[in-house]
Amino acid sequence: LNSGKVPAPATIISYEVVGPTLGAESISAGLLSFVLAFVLVLIYMAFFYKTAGVMANIALVFNVLLLMGVLVSTGAVLTLPGIAGIVLTMGMAVDANVIIFERVKEELRGGKGLMLSIKDGFKNAYSAIIDGNLTTIITGAVLFFFGTGPVKGFATTLVLGIITSLFCSIFVTRVLLEWWSERRGTCEFSSKMTENFLKNVKFSFISKRKYSYIISGVLIIASVISLSTMGLNLGIDFTGGRQYVVKFDQSVNEDDVRKNLEGAFEAFDDAANTSLEVMRIGNLADNTIRIKTQFEPTEEMVAAAKAGLSEEEASAVNANYILENVLFNSTKEFFKDDITFEQFRSTQFDARGIESSQQVGGSISTEMAKNSFIAVLISLVAIGIYIAIRFRRWQWALGATAALAHNAFIVIGIYSMLYAVMPFAMEANQAFIAAILTIIGYSINDTVVIFDRIREYITLYPKREMKQNINQAICSTLSRTMNTSLTTLVTLLAIFILGGENLRGFVFALLVGIVIGTYSSVFIATPIAYDILSRRSKK
Repeated sequence: LNSGKVPAPATIISYEVVGPTLGAESISAGLLSFVLAFVLVLIYMAFFYKTAGVMANIALVFNVLLLMGVLVSTGAVLTLPGIAGIVLTMGMAVDANVIIFERVKEELRGGKGLMLSIKDGFKNAYSAIIDGNLTTIITGAVLFFFGTGPVKGFATTLVLGIITSLFCSIFVTRVLLEWWSERRGTCEFSSKMTENFLKNVKFSFISKRKYSYIISGVLIIASVISLSTMGLNLGIDFTGGRQYVVKFDQSVNEDDVRKNLEGAFEAFDDAANTSLEVMRIGNLADNTIRIKTQFEPTEEMVAAAKAGLSEEEASAVNANYILENVLFNSTKEFFKDDITFEQFRSTQFDARGIESSQQVGGSISTEMAKNSFIAVLISLVAIGIYIAIRFRRWQWALGATAALAHNAFIVIGIYSMLYAVMPFAMEANQAFIAAILTIIGYSINDTVVIFDRIREYITLYPKREMKQNINQAICSTLSRTMNTSLTTLVTLLAIFILGGENLRGFVFALLVGIVIGTYSSVFIATPIAYDILSRRSKK
């Protein structure tokens, strides 16, 4: 205060511009995928659980309205990943109803009356539902506090969706089931085609654990080799730099665009060896190109570009202006109709030219990388602590967290193996980290349900061998595992096919993660915990 005015310039270290064309396409694609996924889930539940499925569908519709109301009342900004969070919530919302219905069916098979079966089914399902959803909320909270921008939007809708889903599954579905049962005197929980789905499975999962260890070992080794040789396609979130999405009025060859840009950058001494990535978005018929570079024009370049211009014209010249000029001069020949520089760089009025642009400074990219690593680590530790407390044995926590680390690493490895051959962008960026954390949250949900049933069987049958209790617990939850995984996969496939190009890499990671997460819950997490507990028992 005593020293007077001190010059403290503000420097933009990260910004993003999205044109309305891209915005409209994203909203349209996101909503279309949401409607399709929602309808598919409704059909699946009605087909599989008949009357009870219809009741669950009514609760699911109420859940959507409630979630939208909460988002409006809290002023949450709905981003494209946010829409993905809602769609994924719809898939996961079914999980609680599936757990409840499977428990009710077990009570009915045990000879209990309908109303008592509903009451006991809900009571016995509470533990698994609350544990599974709380672990996913932990992941969402980590995403919210350590994520940025779109990732926060995804975390917000995911956590709010889980809370509203819990309310609708536990309260609304129960009210509807009891009302229907009292009025009609009956309520069907399965159709003839689905009545015995995975009912009498007898399979020794623990005995086959060596095969699953070999399969996982091969995938981990392949991932290590790919990561050490090919690495990851790091987005500018982690490398720093600028990214532009340019739309042409005709199909173009990305190699020709790359050659022109490389020639243009060679004119700058500091840009001769700069990284440059040119990638088509979509298939060969598409006319949208993503251009990514780490080159940053120096102050001397900006000053040279301002030379000879009027004061008003010079005020518009900056580093971004120079790069946009380079892009324009390098790509204008690929437009079918003439285009001016102002039309090319405007995201407001023309469907051609720059659709969106993004810049991330080197300092913030380093911070993002650090925060992403911290987010994954904190998520794993927090979930491990929660399971250790709830199940009162650190062996279960170790088995669960080892499986989660296994899932995350294999998904990262598959991303490394496939990013060069896939027809859509597979960047390791903030959205990818969101996908990894979502996979962790989803996988632990499945694992906790199995662990909860194992704990129940150990309490009911303390004299049985642990191996028998574990195998029976996995077999008894197999129907729930498959139903939840299938409904979630259906919703994700809808987003993948119709959700727009920006979401494909993100959703692909989720698709792979759901498959691996379902596999690891049965074949990795439980066997690891069993092996540790067995060794302790022998000692």
